[in-house]
Amino acid sequence: MFVPFYENLRKAGIPVSLREYLSFLEGMKVGLTTYDVEAFYYLARVSMVKDERNIDKFDRAFATSFKGLEQISFQQVMEAVDIPGEWLRKMTEKHLSAEEKAEIEALGGFEKLMETLKERLKEQEGRHQGGNKWIGTGGTSPFGAYGYNPEGVRIGQKESRHQRAVKVWDKREFKNLDDTVELGTRNIKVALKRLRNWAREGAAEELDMDGTIRATAEHGYLDVKTRPERHNAVKVVLFLDIGGSMDPHVKVVEELFSAARSEFKHLEYYYFHNCLYEGVWRDNRRRWDAQTPTHEVLRTYGPDYKCIFVGDASMSPYEIAYPGGANEHWNAEAGSVWLQRAREQWSSNLWVNPVPEKYWSYTHSIQMIQEIFADQMVPMTLDGLSRGMKALTR
Repeated sequence: MFVPFYENLRKAGIPVSLREYLSFLEGMKVGLTTYDVEAFYYLARVSMVKDERNIDKFDRAFATSFKGLEQISFQQVMEAVDIPGEWLRKMTEKHLSAEEKAEIEALGGFEKLMETLKERLKEQEGRHQGGNKWIGTGGTSPFGAYGYNPEGVRIGQKESRHQRAVKVWDKREFKNLDDTVELGTRNIKVALKRLRNWAREGAAEELDMDGTIRATAEHGYLDVKTRPERHNAVKVVLFLDIGGSMDPHVKVVEELFSAARSEFKHLEYYYFHNCLYEGVWRDNRRRWDAQTPTHEVLRTYGPDYKCIFVGDASMSPYEIAYPGGANEHWNAEAGSVWLQRAREQWSSNLWVNPVPEKYWSYTHSIQMIQEIFADQMVPMTLDGLSRGMKALTR
């Protein structure tokens, strides 16, 4: 019965191996999750997901494979299987407080509760709303949904109002870790860490603890080892497209900028509009009277800097290809000329595009920027930034 589940995981792009699937089956065989839907979910996830970026994909595949699992009525379960009384008692211990269990005992115990439920399932016809006896909704009967009774059994309710039976796979708490969706600040930081290569500089002045332990064990006497102190030597110059078609992407670009400032000790940033021209700026309120000449930026920061452009690359092709093509001022030289100068100054360069990758082929200017950057363009997703950071460290 679990083969379709395995196939759905593979279709969702989760690299689950046959060995991991067999480990999951072994856990089921030894009874790790008997009669416990939530434990079944966690067993499957821990057995077959090894990368947190795939957890949301797993949740969707799980929901597809076991849709309606929590909607099976108690009557159906009671008719289909002979549920051990011991298991039902353990469920009460898991979900009920000491006070609630005491109230149940005062009413005749758990066995009495189950007996009454079976009788009412046979007696009742149709739906019942409110009240304190029949199985229905919104009442104080021990049986039903959307009401409350300390010794109650939930039937036919899609969610728990008192947090007693949560469909954990529908919460999708790991949605923002999916490597195909736009990022939040936390996940951008995860991706940018790939660029933070620690350069070893200076004299050997830092204690190498692992090396000392290894050498001491090998030689039989204390053999202290040292290593160069580590410094964060990554230098980044960041160019951010602002205004116009970038307005819908302001939030995610702000998150990227915030993450970059916290991750890189040596970060320089400038703003531009649509394409790089002869001037850039740091303060958008003074973009016309406080511009920095692009030539000055090229001369100031050496070739050891990593260069990252962030923009949707969506503009008129004339803005890239021709002098005078800019939509806000007269540019003496084409935008492509300035972009090529930047790439020549900083050989380690990248363009990050917030537009979903599947739409790039519909915009001619995006294709032009891709060609200028020799396909060094990545989408602003966790997977895209990871690919980009890897390319910058080559």
